[in-house]
Amino acid sequence: MLAIAAAAGACSGEHPTPPRARTTPTRTPTRTPTAPSAPAPSPSLPSPARWRPGPGELVPSAKAAAVRRIERLGDDANHRVEVIDAQYGGLLTTTASVLVVCRSFTRRAERVIAGGHTFDVRLALLAGGWRVTAVHPSHPGRPVPHDSAAARHVLTSRRIALPPAARADIASGTVHDSVLGAMLTVSRRWPIGVSVVRSGHPIDVFGTDRPSDHPLGRAFDTWRIADHPVVRPTTPRVLVRAYMEALAAAGSYNVGGPVLPGAPPQYFSDRTHHDHVHAGFTA
Repeated sequence: MLAIAAAAGACSGEHPTPPRARTTPTRTPTRTPTAPSAPAPSPSLPSPARWRPGPGELVPSAKAAAVRRIERLGDDANHRVEVIDAQYGGLLTTTASVLVVCRSFTRRAERVIAGGHTFDVRLALLAGGWRVTAVHPSHPGRPVPHDSAAARHVLTSRRIALPPAARADIASGTVHDSVLGAMLTVSRRWPIGVSVVRSGHPIDVFGTDRPSDHPLGRAFDTWRIADHPVVRPTTPRVLVRAYMEALAAAGSYNVGGPVLPGAPPQYFSDRTHHDHVHAGFTA
């Protein structure tokens, strides 16, 4: 083939093109395809036990109706709700307010975010039993960058158990130091479980037009004293009485609970406060 190319060049009067050196093409190494990595499994949500009315409850069907409504609203594929406590915000013959104190868990991307609210669930006694008529969630407000020394001590205390809404109330700077100081004082003697501080409580004393001390940041409720739920019949009444007296000594002008340690207006007792101890403050 080289001779034919040279002859063709001579006939045309052109100089033949010298043959090019043959090169061997470089081969690109073959890469083994990498299988796509499997997505990280979604974190599992906790499965908290369902709250049930225990012995000693007044009108347990009202509380059960309120709690079941909150559980239905709060549970789905990416949410779980855990009821810490259910206490009365008011209990009359045909109407009631049940404060459902909750912890919540939300699955978002690859993590589970904990939170919680307190719900003021309103109910009416109808022909078929207690029915929910309204649900009011807590709105604690945003945390303040510089809270008081009393607030910091309460928020870090291992002897004061705070549900999410109550903790957020204190962090928002809307709870008076008189309330926080009393919490610290009584918790030195007993570890306590706080249920409601400010948000999630009725604005007025249930069934009246009198403003409640709770929304003003001047009250707190206790549902457990030294691991003894106030509502439980086996909780010693002497313990509840001593706790109420300690709150009065710590500055509360208005202490309510299932027993009556002294005369009104310092102390009071009614059906609403059968399941918790209330402490109100003037400032």
